[in-house]
Amino acid sequence: MIASWKQSGLRWSWLALVVVVLDQLAKLAILDGLPYGGPGINVLPFFNIVHVYNTGAAFSFLADQPGWQRWFFALFALGVSAAMAVGLRRQAANQLWLNLAFVLVIGGAIGNLIDRLAYGHVVDFLLFYGYGYFFPAFNLADCAITVGAVMIVLDGLRKKPAPSDEQKAS
Repeated sequence: MIASWKQSGLRWSWLALVVVVLDQLAKLAILDGLPYGGPGINVLPFFNIVHVYNTGAAFSFLADQPGWQRWFFALFALGVSAAMAVGLRRQAANQLWLNLAFVLVIGGAIGNLIDRLAYGHVVDFLLFYGYGYFFPAFNLADCAITVGAVMIVLDGLRKKPAPSDEQKAS
């Protein structure tokens, strides 16, 4: 176990707050600046900024349910955030890759948790499309969760050196 928060991955937890603040500021701008469900703002031939809601999870999973999913996903976000915080506490501050991955997931989970508690749904606004196909709209919190999760998977796929005898003894 790492001796103090300064020596552990918790040292990087402030970055989760940056993710939450940026996500919430972007969502407030969407809520105040764009009508719900409209065509949005065309930024590129394949990208619009829109104002839509998602009562489910990724790809609107369980969005058609009567409302219990709001609390299920809220509890899930709290559980994942707690597990990631424990992971941060257990690893050294110099493990930048994994620490960054964990804080991205925590920040994204909390950003969407705030939406679920405040509005009963998540505010999504990034819409990519092309050739008649539309990718489900998403937000900055979703981006942080996805990037963090991919980083965790990539870290798990890396070949790790075998632990030394000293590490085995502790």
